[in-house]
Amino acid sequence: MITTRAGGADRSTPTLQVGDGVSNTTPALQPHARDVVVQIIPPHLARAILIRDHYLHSMPGATRLCLGVFLERQILGAITLGAGPINAHRLIDGAERDDVWTLSRLWLDDSLPPNTESHVLAVVVRSLRRFTAVKALIAYADPSAGHVGTVYQASGWLYTGSPHSLPLLDLGDGIPRHCRSVGSAFSSHSVAYLRRRGLAVRQIPQPPKYRYIVFIDRSWRDRLVPAVLPYPKRGDPNERD
Repeated sequence: MITTRAGGADRSTPTLQVGDGVSNTTPALQPHARDVVVQIIPPHLARAILIRDHYLHSMPGATRLCLGVFLERQILGAITLGAGPINAHRLIDGAERDDVWTLSRLWLDDSLPPNTESHVLAVVVRSLRRFTAVKALIAYADPSAGHVGTVYQASGWLYTGSPHSLPLLDLGDGIPRHCRSVGSAFSSHSVAYLRRRGLAVRQIPQPPKYRYIVFIDRSWRDRLVPAVLPYPKRGDPNERD
């Protein structure tokens, strides 16, 4: 549910309250996931957190919404939502680009209570369902980083395979960046174009990522084009579409 809670970044900023509607009382020594607050934050704050703490150390391009995860007035996580792969909407019959968003970054501090990830995902989905026209949300788990999407599996998201991944781009500073982020910053992610601009571009091949989808509008579930596959487990080979 949407609340306004003192103790966030701004008393007037809408917050997404994780919980079941009961009054929150934070235990002194053992905080619970229901004590966590998800609140809209400015892009520059999300960018600083993700560059510092997310394993990709970057802020994705085409971000539409930035969320902070707070516990006891301390920001301990960041989430970004926005446009994903250019053809992601084609996973759903009849969808337009604005119908399908991507959960492009999710970072939570290890000090947060158990089950915080699942609670945060649940409140994001509920809030998108209540306050937006978004029909579906996509997320990717990166097996090269040891991720199989356990939190998406626990939250009941649908697994639809491992599409081909674009390479990351190193612009000469040793920092891998997603092609979309580079394209947003330079108007193109063409290697030839970037090299003409004097950048020492290096492509970093990436293995396929596990793709998950959840329907914000449940009536669109029957429009899903790819087959729903069994969840991958740690050590499983990537499954292609």
